[in-house]
Amino acid sequence: MGQALREKCKRRDHAGWDAPTNRRDPIDILIEQGKTRLQELLPVRYSRMSASAFAFMRGAAAVMASDLATTPSSGLPVLAAGDCHCLNFGGFATPERRLAFDINDFDETSLAPWEWDVKRLATSFVVATLDEFDKQTRLGLAVTVASAYRETMAEIAVSPILDTWYRVLSLDRSGSAASIGLDPKTVSKADHELKHKPLLIDIEASEGPDPKIKDKRPDLYHWDKPGFERDVKAMLAQYQQSLIPERRALIERYRFADCALKVVGVGSVGTLCGVALMVSGNSETLQLQFKEADASVLEAFNGRSPYANHGERVVRGQRLLQAASDILLGFGVGPGGRDFYVRQLRDAKIKPVLDDLPVRSFRRYARTCGEVLARAHARSADAVVLSAYLGKAASFDQAIGRFAHDYARQTVRDHAALLQAIRDGRLPVASQDS
Repeated sequence: MGQALREKCKRRDHAGWDAPTNRRDPIDILIEQGKTRLQELLPVRYSRMSASAFAFMRGAAAVMASDLATTPSSGLPVLAAGDCHCLNFGGFATPERRLAFDINDFDETSLAPWEWDVKRLATSFVVATLDEFDKQTRLGLAVTVASAYRETMAEIAVSPILDTWYRVLSLDRSGSAASIGLDPKTVSKADHELKHKPLLIDIEASEGPDPKIKDKRPDLYHWDKPGFERDVKAMLAQYQQSLIPERRALIERYRFADCALKVVGVGSVGTLCGVALMVSGNSETLQLQFKEADASVLEAFNGRSPYANHGERVVRGQRLLQAASDILLGFGVGPGGRDFYVRQLRDAKIKPVLDDLPVRSFRRYARTCGEVLARAHARSADAVVLSAYLGKAASFDQAIGRFAHDYARQTVRDHAALLQAIRDGRLPVASQDS
């Protein structure tokens, strides 16, 4: 079956990118996407996207999804991550309180051709290093992503199915951080947080019965929209019901204390995100993050989600794709009738720092991301079929490298179009943004 897929789409067909003559204006796509977002935050979003071509790429998953829909496909769908770039991977604490490395963003997860995640991930390494490395080095990073994906899929194909589900990239052992290109100091910091649980947001009157979140503008502040707190409380009640009984028993040990709006990331700016502060009977605090979940950018090309609530789509996707997920991950309907998913604000999170990363570390990191993506895809597709399609030679790797190189140039052009749209007044931009 896997080899038969080559008749529909040869591996070399994935190479290169030429924009079709009827390609949609990327700025029109962003404007359309912005219609459902908080209008007062759109200037912040466009300001952050304007910083670089890579910042643009991070915020323009909808643009790339529209382009990927025009590229050749083998016809084998998986549950795709949807926004698979090199900063959407990282470390976190598993329910067993171990540090693991995995995909960590699932806002766009949906059924889609498996190639789309691979192409976006490989391209992100080229775009992220445009000012760091020469052409051949950047091309090599993209090829490394594809080869790691192919080789890992071959390894999984000959392993017991259950082993795929137990497969976790652990960061607990000595030297594991350096082996995948991460700074060991970031892992040590996360390990310290895991043991000591520092406060992630500033809290006023933290020792009293009614702690309150301390505003830290422009990224964290109490929203004066009427009914906001009431709607958050109602959403949290629904959220509790989405948890399995034993997790529900845990969250019921806490009561609601306060909530605030929190501006996050690049791609998520403009969606309604916030923090809910919970407190237990003996004044322990728990910080939950709630994030709006809209339709995935992939759904326009691959069909609608089977879930009525897009928060549930994100939760189900995360639990399927991740090797281990937050025990308090759930969903509900919140302010404005919007869909939300809820999780702990941060649980010993390890965010990759790619600035000034040496070439050797970048190569290790690219290989690790490709390996993790293969493991994630193998949970919803037959690794034997996928591996047979990919084969043992490097033809697929080289094709993805050429696509990533060409699409990186497209991203540079699209970023320039964003800057022009800001100058022309088509897009609002924040005068200052921290």
